Amino acid sequence: MAKVKFTNLLRRFYPNLKDHLEVQGQSVVEVVEALNQQHPGLKDYLVDERGKLRQHVNIFIGEELIKDKETLQDVVRDTDEIFILQAISGGGF
Repeated sequence: MAKVKFTNLLRRFYPNLKDHLEVQGQSVVEVVEALNQQHPGLKDYLVDERGKLRQHVNIFIGEELIKDKETLQDVVRDTDEIFILQAISGGGF
């Protein structure tokens, strides 16, 4: 199973989210679906209604940013670590 890690900022919206979870999935989209089964609604935070990665979210497999942000078909192996990060944008001074 792939190990999925999250930023602390996501726990603001999902307080029961652990530091990491292990989920089944052979692609990023399958991992997102598996995460949504464990934490209903999480998928809607990560992807839009078309399944495209939301602008404020980044997903890494190991140290590489996923390439397919449209359909999330990047391959995931059982030994992979996936990092889901909430992008932070700053305001003016």
